[in-house]
Amino acid sequence: MSANVTTQIASDVKDLGLADRGKRRVEWAFQSMPVLQTIRKQFIKSQPLAGMRVAACLHVTTETANLMIALKDGGAEVTLCASNPLSTQDDVAATLVKDHGIGIFAVKGESNELYYQHLMACADVRPHMTMDDGADLVSLLHTKRTDLLENIVGGTEETTTGVIRLRAMAKEGVLKYPIIAVNDAYTKHLFDNRYGTGQSTIDGIIRATNVLFAGSNVVVAGYGWCGRGVAMRARGLGASVIVTEIDPTKALEAVMDGFRVMSMNEAAAIGDIFITVTGNKHVMGRETFSRIKNNAIVCNSGHFNIEIDLEALGKMAVSRRETRDFVEEFKLGDGRRVYVLGEGRLINLAAAEGHPASVMDMSFANQALSAEYMVKHHKSLENKVYSVPEKLDKEVARLKLEAMNVTIDRLTPEQEHYLASWNEGT
Repeated sequence: MSANVTTQIASDVKDLGLADRGKRRVEWAFQSMPVLQTIRKQFIKSQPLAGMRVAACLHVTTETANLMIALKDGGAEVTLCASNPLSTQDDVAATLVKDHGIGIFAVKGESNELYYQHLMACADVRPHMTMDDGADLVSLLHTKRTDLLENIVGGTEETTTGVIRLRAMAKEGVLKYPIIAVNDAYTKHLFDNRYGTGQSTIDGIIRATNVLFAGSNVVVAGYGWCGRGVAMRARGLGASVIVTEIDPTKALEAVMDGFRVMSMNEAAAIGDIFITVTGNKHVMGRETFSRIKNNAIVCNSGHFNIEIDLEALGKMAVSRRETRDFVEEFKLGDGRRVYVLGEGRLINLAAAEGHPASVMDMSFANQALSAEYMVKHHKSLENKVYSVPEKLDKEVARLKLEAMNVTIDRLTPEQEHYLASWNEGT
């Protein structure tokens, strides 16, 4: 890791005195990120991002820190703000400023107003490239800071929610620069979304509540890759898992995976723990809360806190109080109590530490390689959302297997010929 650098850099973090603790934690994560280690070594030699100003809006975690360090070592001037008011690890923010000279604008628990001030501070660096987790930075640049768009060669997007927003922008013809959807990479969503979200969501719930999953009815709203992971991990802890869905194909898959499937309103009366992972709005609303079981625990692991209609729940409540860190009790008029975790924000980052480093290794390797690709190829790209090139995706998988000491077979010339031909059959 880098030695101490000057702290005279524009930033807004909670306390630079936390840097030593953050440095140790970042180093701990780095040893579980062998693919990013390899890419960082390549970047130091080749300097593919030299002269580029990168503005990133991501969760400020130990894993993100290692990505930022790799980008800086590749020649970029890096500025980072949080993509969620509760996802910042303050000690990590401190070490990035103090030990690496990276501009950080992030404080755990920041107000909505400060969140957008920090987004604006990221935009103020006049970036050539953006890295987003939810597309808030891209949205800001396309609305309030359009004066900066001509400088931007491209960007990347980390999460499903952001990709949905960006594809909508591209469809309407308003997206002003090309963006690579890192979330579409197989080595991202098949692993990060399923295994990362699955484990870290359960981790966040347990840290916040110390609740026992075994014997509980756990309702998972959404059976995408994140929902699959959460359902699988909850079942592994002995829970009886119920899935709610709007997509008949995904609902059928959940049934064949051995889960009960029903509507949210049906599930409301029997669920003990509710976890939303849909990327949509008001998945749990007034009607659900009018039926919900007493003492139900409600949380979200989708990107934004709009999946749970907290405004409606607040109007239904006769009283509210904090019962534990990250646990708010809503007492309803008939005496039922509903417990909302982490203000309805990402529970795996609000109450825990997010995904394990070993799975984020692949996600952030994709980010780094996509940034390099964008610098090399942006002139030939249209203002659209692109998938990670298959070659890069497979390279990440290859490097991960190599780091795990796993070998696989290769096609023989005979097999290659067979797969490429049509005239050899039974």
